[in-house]
Amino acid sequence: MIAVWDTQGMDPRTSTDYLDFLSERLREFIGAFDEFMTHHVENVGPGSFTRGLAPAVFPKEGANEDRVRVLTAKLNRLAGSLMDLSSVTGVRMMVEGRGVIDPFVNWERITEPKPVLEASTVRGCCLQAAGRLEGLRARADALSSPTIQPSLLHPLVWSTAQRLWNDGHLRQAVSAAAEAVSGQMKELTNRHDASDTSLWQQAFAQDAPRPDKLRLRWRGDQANQDVKTMQDGLRQFAPGVNMVIRNPATHADEPLSEQAALERLATLSVLAHFVDQCEVGRPAE
Repeated sequence: MIAVWDTQGMDPRTSTDYLDFLSERLREFIGAFDEFMTHHVENVGPGSFTRGLAPAVFPKEGANEDRVRVLTAKLNRLAGSLMDLSSVTGVRMMVEGRGVIDPFVNWERITEPKPVLEASTVRGCCLQAAGRLEGLRARADALSSPTIQPSLLHPLVWSTAQRLWNDGHLRQAVSAAAEAVSGQMKELTNRHDASDTSLWQQAFAQDAPRPDKLRLRWRGDQANQDVKTMQDGLRQFAPGVNMVIRNPATHADEPLSEQAALERLATLSVLAHFVDQCEVGRPAE
């Protein structure tokens, strides 16, 4: 069987969502198969006949034919949803003269003459696949990487970018978010009289504040070396963010990939959180 993988590189063996989907469908399949077998008898043991030629299972005398039809349809539907299960788990059967057989997709062969599968084989493969899915899920959890959730970015950043982002305008979403963060700084410092880069530099400058040039000060004792380091770092970081994120997103007409745009929003979110932790430096009265 040829597995159908995601065209964008998703490996189903490491996708926790897909492994959970397969596990749930397999659980339903096992339940339906067990009920299906309550209406059948296996062609095994002393009472068996023409094994290898006759079907592997026969309907029991007095079996509910309507229920069997419902269960057969359900099993076939579930088998379709489990089309990748054999490839993902590596559970398959090698049948002489038939090659490799997917025991889940081909489960109904147990009811046909010259069956290539036994009911016990289907059960065994289901249990083995369930165990392998548990192992794959545990490994996927261990290997999973942290992800950035846009909705958990700084509220100013995501609320500004969300509509544009959802409409697929990623570069414009970044530009709008950058403008909002710059606007936050301008409102705090009451400055609108210079370029954004210059205003960021002046906002975090070590110079004493003046009535027309308020400052943003990292909270704490301004004589403390750690506070000074943060202040100087923000003086360089904030204008840099404006130059390398806001300016290209606003003035360059080049699309951004989703990953690149998300990284830029995350950087803007960091800057916005830093600004939240600053105090407005005002001239001494």
